[in-house]
Amino acid sequence: MARTKEFNESVVLDKAMLTFWEQGYEKTSMQDLVDNMGIHRRSIYDTFGDKHALFMKALDQYETELEQEISQRLKPTMSTKEKLEELFSIVIQENSDHPKGCLIVNTATELALLDSEVTEKVQGAFSKSENYIFQLLSEAEKNDIALKEQNLHELASYLHNAWVGIRVLAKTTNDQKKLRSIVKVTLSIL
Repeated sequence: MARTKEFNESVVLDKAMLTFWEQGYEKTSMQDLVDNMGIHRRSIYDTFGDKHALFMKALDQYETELEQEISQRLKPTMSTKEKLEELFSIVIQENSDHPKGCLIVNTATELALLDSEVTEKVQGAFSKSENYIFQLLSEAEKNDIALKEQNLHELASYLHNAWVGIRVLAKTTNDQKKLRSIVKVTLSIL
């Protein structure tokens, strides 16, 4: 008879996600995962697979949580510029519950050249977020005359690049004033 799990998969996956986010993939050992997830090694393998499979599921979890936060914080009543300001604010705000920076961006810099599955995952995440920005701009184009003279695909690429870049900088500095100033200047093109 199969044993029932004595843990919540989502909760322990969050713990794995935070471990990878804090330490990176290469520096995270299976023992780190056992210790931080609070479950046995065998349970990790039985539930999530090997370290790489667990990492890929942690990336999915991260993406899902980021998408949920974005959908909660960006309100339909906000202007496009307010939505973009909030999008940037999400990634630069200090949060003691999370490591600095962004797990997707960290993964891109650590593993994208070494692991084709990771490369595909990162490119997919970047494509999805750039498309989201494009959709915000497309909605604004109907109302904001200033956007009508800009190529929205180019503008979305530019803003997405800035959004990725600010996530790198947020990992390396505690200077919120500087980060907010960069966001202000970036969004001044709108």
